[in-house]
Amino acid sequence: MYYSTHYKSPVGDILIASDENNIIGLWIGKQKYIANTMPKNIIEKDNLPILQEGISWLDDYFAGNKPQLSKLPIAPIGGEFRQQVWKILTEIPYGELTTYGSIAKEVAKRMGKEKMSAQAVGGAVGHNPISIIIPCHRVVGSNGSLTGYAGGIEKKIKLLKHEGIDMTKLFVPLCPDKPCQ
Repeated sequence: MYYSTHYKSPVGDILIASDENNIIGLWIGKQKYIANTMPKNIIEKDNLPILQEGISWLDDYFAGNKPQLSKLPIAPIGGEFRQQVWKILTEIPYGELTTYGSIAKEVAKRMGKEKMSAQAVGGAVGHNPISIIIPCHRVVGSNGSLTGYAGGIEKKIKLLKHEGIDMTKLFVPLCPDKPCQ
C-alpha cells in the first residue's frame, strides 16, 4: 500500500509518497513523468510518521539548514541502471553541481562498463521519482546549460539559487521562440 501527503513549498505544491516505511516519491506540481514514476492506488494519510519525516526534511531544506539525506529513509522505485544514477545523485553535495557526462562516467565505472551514454543518464535523472531529496536539480549540461528538470526549468533555477549556486556561468538553452524544457 502507498500513502501520500501534500506540502506547500516555495517552488510549488509537492506530493510526497511513502510505502509506509520509506519515502518513495516526491513530485512538484504536475511535473513531467509523474504518471510514469508515481505508483497507482495511493491513499492520502497526512499523519503517517514517515511522511511527517519527509515534511520535516523539506522544512529544514527550505529553511536553508542543509538536511542530511541519511536521516531520511528513501526507496525510489526503478531498475538497476536508474538506481545507480539516483545513488550518484544523492552523493552530490548541497550547493554543488555536476554534469550528465560526469555521472555517465561514474555509472560506467560502478557497473563495470567501458562507457555510458550521457543521454541515458539524462533519462534516468529526468525520471527521478524523489525530486529535491534526490537532488537531480544539481545536474547541468557540460557547457553550463540548465536542461532536463522534470519539474520545470524555473523550479530548477529557484532550487539552485536557494542553495547559493553561482548562476553566472549557467544558462537556459533556447528552443525556437522559448526556453527549452
